[in-house]
Amino acid sequence: MTDFMRNSDAFTWAMESDPRLRSTVVSVALLQGSPDWDEVRERFDLLSRELPMFRQRVVASPPPAPPRWEYDPDFDLDYHIRRAAAPGAGTLDDVLEMARLAEMQDFDRARPLWETTLVDGLHDGRAAVVCKFHHALTDGVGGIQIGMHLFNISEEAYEHQPLPPEPVVAEPSRLGGYRDAWRYDTALLGNAVTGLVKSVPRLMYSSVRRPVATLTSAAATAGSIYRTMRPITATGSPLAKSRSKVRHLGVHQVPLPQMREAAHRHGGALNDAFLAGVAGGLRLYHEKHDVAVGDLHLSMPISLRTSADAMGGNRITLMRFEVPAGESDPGARIRAIHQRTGAARDEKSVPFTQAIAGALNLMPRWYIGAVLRHVDFVASDVPGVPVPVFLGGAPVLAQYAFGPTIGASVNVTLLTYVDTCALGINVDTAAIPDYDVFYDAIVAGFDEVLALAR
Repeated sequence: MTDFMRNSDAFTWAMESDPRLRSTVVSVALLQGSPDWDEVRERFDLLSRELPMFRQRVVASPPPAPPRWEYDPDFDLDYHIRRAAAPGAGTLDDVLEMARLAEMQDFDRARPLWETTLVDGLHDGRAAVVCKFHHALTDGVGGIQIGMHLFNISEEAYEHQPLPPEPVVAEPSRLGGYRDAWRYDTALLGNAVTGLVKSVPRLMYSSVRRPVATLTSAAATAGSIYRTMRPITATGSPLAKSRSKVRHLGVHQVPLPQMREAAHRHGGALNDAFLAGVAGGLRLYHEKHDVAVGDLHLSMPISLRTSADAMGGNRITLMRFEVPAGESDPGARIRAIHQRTGAARDEKSVPFTQAIAGALNLMPRWYIGAVLRHVDFVASDVPGVPVPVFLGGAPVLAQYAFGPTIGASVNVTLLTYVDTCALGINVDTAAIPDYDVFYDAIVAGFDEVLALAR
């Protein structure tokens, strides 16, 4: 049967009718020197043969079935992986400008949803790789899994082996899409009826044996689902309210051991210290504008990936909750964030992620857009590669990821590499027009957290 989009991916795909809500992810890898181009190209060719979605495009299905993945009969590897000379003086800022433009441009939706550009001739003989992909293709952890199939742990080139055969692309049938959509809808209805038949007797039995406990559990689940879907009618920030299609990208690095030490000293994990740094930076940014701020609305991806899941793919859910940005004590901020993130991870609605996304897909796009544009910021912590790696014989010096704002004023993504936390900052310039002021505030917010480790 046709491979249909998961409800959560179909949700991100459909909401892009508003360009401000695009789910485009961009990453930048800095290399010590120029890699072996043939080696890099061969690795991407191998990847496209092993992971179907790297050769598949998204095709609309007859409603109410979600869009489906279909092999591109005109797949051209050299469209998706390219080489370019470094612009300007060949600095990191010049590479970030390339990444910024890539992040703002939509995909050619007649093709697979990824593009990679090798940038040669940077300052000091360095190079960079700018990767762009749609979030429906993979999440952060899946992206790292894919990266480990591209990278090598030594300068030695991979042992060349015969490539697997290219996927056989069948000629699409005129009625095939309708037939598969009908099968999908029928299977969905059948599963719903089966689940109802199995659950109703069990629920009735439990309600007779333990009426109070059953009612309490049902109410807790309903409350959790409401918290997940509830509308946000206003931003927590009285300052960063406007939204646009224009972005500004920036980077910052902080030492991983000190971040972990700061978190552990105050009963938190790395992600709690990371969120405390971002929240502290947002507080300082508001203070620079003489504006008071309290709790801010955060969207945080939570990984649902298990060891049984295949490489790549999207296995996350977005949880929304309030972060105490107005708390000036970084230690207290870490403790409060640890408590709130723990509650978000334990929400009873998490197992119903796909069902909730399916319900949201039935709502008007304008309503969903209005809700998302009132989220203050997005923050994502992605565990990266713990050892030095190489690409085409060139050492990888640093890696940055820039997640989509999806309606928020800013997305800050933490990607670890060896002993460094690399921060990718993606700002909506309508919400935050003075990027330099904001950047200094973010750096100061992380300095507050790092000081706890000293």
